[in-house]
Amino acid sequence: MQPPGFWTARDGARDWRALLLSPFGALYAWVTARRIKAGPHQRLDVPVICVGNINVGGTGKTPTVIAIVERLRALYHDPHVVSRGYGGTKKGPLEVDPARHRADQVGDEPLLIAAFARTWVAQKKAAGARAAIAAGATVIVLDDGFQNPALAKDLSIVVVDAATGFGNGMCLPAGPLREPADVGLARADLLLSIGSPAAQERLDTAAGPPNLPRLKAKLAPLQTGMDWTDTPLIAFAGIGQPDKFFMTLRSLGATLLRTEALDDHQRLSPTLLSRLEAEARAKGAQLVTTEKDAVRLPPEFRQKVITLPVRLTFSDTEALDVALAALPKP
Repeated sequence: MQPPGFWTARDGARDWRALLLSPFGALYAWVTARRIKAGPHQRLDVPVICVGNINVGGTGKTPTVIAIVERLRALYHDPHVVSRGYGGTKKGPLEVDPARHRADQVGDEPLLIAAFARTWVAQKKAAGARAAIAAGATVIVLDDGFQNPALAKDLSIVVVDAATGFGNGMCLPAGPLREPADVGLARADLLLSIGSPAAQERLDTAAGPPNLPRLKAKLAPLQTGMDWTDTPLIAFAGIGQPDKFFMTLRSLGATLLRTEALDDHQRLSPTLLSRLEAEARAKGAQLVTTEKDAVRLPPEFRQKVITLPVRLTFSDTEALDVALAALPKP
């Protein structure tokens, strides 16, 4: 479901609904703080990097994980990714195999990440990390889990969408936060904001420690050689912020006859896909979606849909490079 408007508005904390829900938000924050403090914060024999967020919903964790594992490999590490596998039925620990696993089994994000690094789904992150280490991992990258106290983290990277920031600054259900921003950022080692230069300038990080290093990046489409102006398109996306995907297509000159914003991780049912296919055929249009949505498509339908791959592009990687280089060597 799409978040309510008062969650993302900077002045949304004054909305009557946010005020009404604020006691529940305070309780949510208190429970989260107690859980984090309780631990167990188990320390492993290899370094643990957490790519997480303070907001619920999509902030860009998946492309960040992909970028991190590529940089770790350049440092001669064998990174393995451990994910809860949101939306999947497998409890794990289980290594994701794109050749035999489906998104409804292991989750769409792990299935996508598995194309870049060995990836494990585990309901209990400590068990998933131990399985990865037994399989040869020299560093664990946690996909989410910033508020999960099971493992001690050697490096915590908080990812935030530069355009929405920390929303109205309130915790669930009054706002979009899992914990107060200042509390979460006090535990972070790096803050990564993703968005356009204009959005980066608007992002207010005053709630965090003034010495917290901040990375800036944007999602840029890969150059595949395709001319996006050639074919009329019908675009659909079930990610945290579908409008960003549609805006990226338009920035490439694509002609979007229609867009369909789905819920994050929404199941691509046969009824939905049949409707989209019939509409595309009637309008002489090509269907297009995101990489994350593409892994949820039935195999027999994938050839009917093109994808727009995007990758994270950093404006400056010095703080990240220093932090990764400081990790114990494999």
